[in-house]
Amino acid sequence: MKILKNIKLLFLSSLLFIGCDEQDFLEQVNPNATTTDTFWNSEKQFNSALTTVYGALQFQSVSGGETQYDMVLGDIAGTESWYRPSAFRNLTYNDGSYFVTDKWNELYIGIFRANQVIQYIEEADPTIFTGNSRNEIEGQARFLRAFYYFQLAHTYGGAVIHTKVAEVKEDLAKPFSTMNEVTNTVIIPDLEFAEANLPIKWSSDADLGRITWGAAASMLGKVYLYDENWSEAASLFKEVIQKGGYSLTADIMDNFTHNNEFNSESIFEVAYSSELNPGAPGAAVDDNTNESGAEASALARGLGQLNFGGYNTLLPSYFLHELYVNDEVDPTNAINDGNMHSKRMTASICPKNGESLYYNIELDSPEAKGWAFGQSAYVKKHTNWYHLDAEDNLSRSGINFRHIRFADVYLMYAEAVLNNSGDVATAITYIDMVRARAGVKTIQQYLDENSGTFPQLHVSIQVHGAQPMVSATVENVMTHIQRVERPLELSFEGHRWKDLVRWGIVQEVFDDLYADEVWRNENKELLDISGDGIAPLFIKERIRPDFLLSSQNYNSAQHDYFPIPTQEVQTNPQL
Repeated sequence: MKILKNIKLLFLSSLLFIGCDEQDFLEQVNPNATTTDTFWNSEKQFNSALTTVYGALQFQSVSGGETQYDMVLGDIAGTESWYRPSAFRNLTYNDGSYFVTDKWNELYIGIFRANQVIQYIEEADPTIFTGNSRNEIEGQARFLRAFYYFQLAHTYGGAVIHTKVAEVKEDLAKPFSTMNEVTNTVIIPDLEFAEANLPIKWSSDADLGRITWGAAASMLGKVYLYDENWSEAASLFKEVIQKGGYSLTADIMDNFTHNNEFNSESIFEVAYSSELNPGAPGAAVDDNTNESGAEASALARGLGQLNFGGYNTLLPSYFLHELYVNDEVDPTNAINDGNMHSKRMTASICPKNGESLYYNIELDSPEAKGWAFGQSAYVKKHTNWYHLDAEDNLSRSGINFRHIRFADVYLMYAEAVLNNSGDVATAITYIDMVRARAGVKTIQQYLDENSGTFPQLHVSIQVHGAQPMVSATVENVMTHIQRVERPLELSFEGHRWKDLVRWGIVQEVFDDLYADEVWRNENKELLDISGDGIAPLFIKERIRPDFLLSSQNYNSAQHDYFPIPTQEVQTNPQL
C-alpha cells in the first residue's frame, strides 16, 4: 500500500509541550503512557513518526482545498464577489484572514513533526536501524522540513526558524528571519542532506510516494532558481533530467486524475484517497482524539462546476481561457486525433465549446449548464469531471496533488539556461518538448514558418486584433516562458503567484489584464454578451471584473507576501 494512502497520524506534540513547571504538580506517572523515553527506540517507531510529517502535506492549506486562495492571486483565475477567494483576488485580505493564518499554522505543524524526527534520530542508538535506513528517514524528514520552510519563506517573505523541539514556552519566542536567512540556514542544508542520502528509486512498491533523490535535487534546483543562481539551478535540473529516470507521460491527463498516480512524470506528489474512512468530510484530513481524518482532498468540490455538486469558487480568467485557445493545435503531431483544442486545454479547463464529456454529459446537450453571467469556462484540474456525475457532497476526492512534475523541471531548466548563458536554442528545445506533448505547434515550427519569428501568444487577439511576431531573443523567449508556457502547462498547480512575484511583473500583468477588461466593457455590443457571445470566449450577460480592484490595490511591499498572522504577533514577543 502506498505510503500516505492510509495515514493514521501519531500525535506526540502533547508529550513534548509538557514543561518542567507542569510536571511539578503531577503526583503519578502512568507507566503505560508513551513518552520520549519509550517511543524513539526502534526503526518502526521512527517510520511511524515520519508518516506524521508526510501527513501534514495533506492539510487543506498545503495541498488541499484552501490552496484555491493561493491560486486566485495571480493572472490565471477569477472568482465571483460572493465567494471567499474574492478577498485574495481583490487583495483585501489581512493578517487575520483564514488562509493567511491557516497556512502558517499548518506549515508549522509539519515543521514541528519534522523537527521531532530529526532531533531524536540524531540521539538514537544507531544499532536499531538496518542498512541506510537512519539516513533515509532523516533525509525524508529534512526534505519535508525544507519544503515547509520554502512555502513559508515564499508566502510570508521569511519565517520564524525552529529547528529543535520546544521544551519550554520561551523556546517558541524567536524573531522573524528573512527569506535569505531561512534559505541558507535551513532549506539548502536540509535539501543537500536529502539529496545525498535518498535513493533515485525506492526498491519496494510499498514505498511508492516516498521522497526520492530526484525530488530533493529538483527542489534544490528550484531554490537556486528563485535566488537567481542560474548556474547551480541549471546544473541540478540537468542532472535530474539525465539520471532521474523521469519522462513526460504520453497523455497529459495522467497528471490530473486519480488514475495512473505516481507515474513517470511525478517527482513530488501528495497522496489522497476518496475510499478510506468513508463518511469523514474531505476537509478533515488529520486524525486526532475526536475524529478520524478522511485522507481525502476537498479541492475538487471547491473547483468543480456549480451544476454538478461543486462550487466553482475559482474560474479561469479570460486571459487563461484565451491563452488555451491560442495554443494552436499541430495537425502533423501524431498525438492529435482530430481534436480542435490542445490536449492541455481539454485537461485543464472546460469552455462552452470544449471537447470530451463533462461530468458524463455532452457539452452540446441541454443538461450541460453554466457558461453564463460572465463565466466563460470552468476549472477541470483537481476535479472529478472525467469520471463522476457530480462531486461528492462530503467534499471527498482522491486526486493526488502534484507539487513538482517533470514538465515543470523542463521549463525551469529552460529558464535557468536562458538566464545563465543566453542559450536560446537549448531553452526552446525543452519548451518544445512540453508543447509537443500538448499536441500544439512548437516554437521551432513557428520560427521555421515565419522567417525566424514567433507570435506573442499571451496577447489577446480578441482585444488587440493580432499578436506581434518577435524574434527568438533571450528577452522574448523569457517572456514566452513567463506569460505563456508556465501558465498554460502549470495552471492551478500552486506556482503562479510565486512566479509572478519572483519575476517582479505583477503590476505589469494586472494592468494589462485590467486594460483588456476595460476594452471588453467598452465593446460589449461587438462581443454580443446580451446574446450567446462570440468566439473565442462566448462571454454572456456581463464582463467579470477580475482585475479591476487587484490592479488598483496592488502594492509590492504589501502584497507580494502575506503579513505575519495576527495571533503569531500577539503570542511571540520577539515579533
